[in-house]
Amino acid sequence: MSVATDLQTIRNGADAVISEEELESKLSRGRPLRVKLGVDPTRPDLTLGHAVVFRKLRQFQDLGHEAHLVIGDFTARIGDPSGRSSLRPRLTREEVESNAATYLEQAFRILDKAGTVIHRNSRWFERMTFEEVLVLTRKMTVARMLERDDFAKRYADNSPISIVEFLYPLVQGHDSVELEADVELGGRDQLFNMLVGRQLQKDAGREEQVVICMPLLVGTDGIQKMSKSLGNYIAFNDSPKDMFGKIMSIGDEVMWDYHLLLLNKTPLEIESMKREHPMEMKKQLAETLTGRFHSPEIARRERQNFEQVFSRHESPDDMPAFRWSDLKETDDDPTLLQVLGAVKLLPSKKEARRLIQQGAVKIDGEKATAPDLHLPRPQNGCVIQAGKRVFFRVTP
Repeated sequence: MSVATDLQTIRNGADAVISEEELESKLSRGRPLRVKLGVDPTRPDLTLGHAVVFRKLRQFQDLGHEAHLVIGDFTARIGDPSGRSSLRPRLTREEVESNAATYLEQAFRILDKAGTVIHRNSRWFERMTFEEVLVLTRKMTVARMLERDDFAKRYADNSPISIVEFLYPLVQGHDSVELEADVELGGRDQLFNMLVGRQLQKDAGREEQVVICMPLLVGTDGIQKMSKSLGNYIAFNDSPKDMFGKIMSIGDEVMWDYHLLLLNKTPLEIESMKREHPMEMKKQLAETLTGRFHSPEIARRERQNFEQVFSRHESPDDMPAFRWSDLKETDDDPTLLQVLGAVKLLPSKKEARRLIQQGAVKIDGEKATAPDLHLPRPQNGCVIQAGKRVFFRVTP
């Protein structure tokens, strides 16, 4: 493909490319670019928010470039706020390594494993002397650090900012110097850190990396960025049922960002899709993404189950079953709340009680709003629905 076509592919979905002229120049040289993506393994699961930058890195691989994935096993132990109001808690080396192992397994569901070079930034940071650290700090002023939006807000509010947090952008930027990165990918919240990488490369007498800044994917609440701490996330490791259901729960307007950022649809394609029924477009989105993280066959089955439950208001064919006698805590008939707690399909009894009181629990299609309702032995079995996606059968 031509440089212009490659440039258009890379630019699609990006918030900013700094700068397009530099990227075009690098592409014109005809050699594979070293494309860097850094991830700090602070939690064991990746979400579709992470998938946005992984998909862009995979695009570079498909165009013949080198993917360099930096596992921040050192930076994960420092703590980058990335828009947070406080310093991220420190992790032990063991916690970081455990998370890193799951990160890689999940990342290779998107990336071409054979074409990905893995780095751990502890390899160069653990051998740095204190003198070398101090030399690195000379590259940045406090005034420049306060240009970072979250630091500026905390400083204005008289909220504490740790010196180690000031070091984080320098540490991330030094990764780019070590790797001699041509391009760095990251979310919008990493823009400042990636620009620091450009400055450090320039100070080292090297060509500056191109920075490609990707939007932050909005979570299932349709308002805030996808985050495990906010509970609005869709994880790589979600069950097919949960993944399909969560995708179907997002708002129609948010859906188009998912098509753009996760399926690489072009704005022209999306404008055409908007002329179709939004429910059908959302089902296609849910089926495609579920198929990529599980299998096309499983995704088709989840679509059929979804349509059976939500379009035809029927119970799904595939649901867990529990014996009535196994759900009893005493010799008395179990209460509805006890049954929902015993099957362990909901996060907690508190959540079960909330669903019952809100009228979101049904027994054979009839609402049950009393948590202490006793459930007698069902002669022919019964189906209990809790919320939109939890169904199970109770057998005699």
